[in-house]
Amino acid sequence: MSAHSHVDGQLPHEPEKATLEGRNKVLGFWLFLGGETVLFGTLFSSYLALRHQVGEGNPTSQELFQLPTVAIATLILLVSSLTSVFAIQAMHSQKVKAMINWLIITVVLGLGFLGLEIYEFTEYIHEGHKFSTSAFSTSFYTLVGFHGAHVAFGVLWIGLLIAQVYKKGLTVVTAPKIYVAGMYWHFIDVVWVFIFTVVYLMGKVG
Repeated sequence: MSAHSHVDGQLPHEPEKATLEGRNKVLGFWLFLGGETVLFGTLFSSYLALRHQVGEGNPTSQELFQLPTVAIATLILLVSSLTSVFAIQAMHSQKVKAMINWLIITVVLGLGFLGLEIYEFTEYIHEGHKFSTSAFSTSFYTLVGFHGAHVAFGVLWIGLLIAQVYKKGLTVVTAPKIYVAGMYWHFIDVVWVFIFTVVYLMGKVG
């Protein structure tokens, strides 16, 4: 039986795990996320160690952070995590069109989050909070910007997978790719919850 074949014209309920290759992809991606967790943990540690090193005359986190904007961005990203869940559920139900639609919504929400983050960074720069202004600003932009780069990569990745499903359909080859992309998206959402708490909420209260 080939990788693309299935019984009675239907994929199994969990097509991402229907083949050994698919299961290996999922397992390998869990290992990758473990490495990413260590990397983000290092960035969080650096930020926590440097967040009070603002420098004389430079804006502090209490003066800079705009919680309403960040809260909206957080809501957008959390909703995008939910839509990615709906996409995986649609995949398990063999509803390819619904799956694609939910993935498209996830991409749009991801772009909305990035737009707000770019707006936020622009406002901070205008207030004198540049990358090299202080140890605080450097650690802030490194952590939050690194997460933003992950979101941008996720948007691109999911967009390419949508195009691939349009071209090749939903198979036991494409399903694992969609599944691990969903795992990745949940991971960057969880990281953002920690950023919102550790960077913004703690920064606002000092």
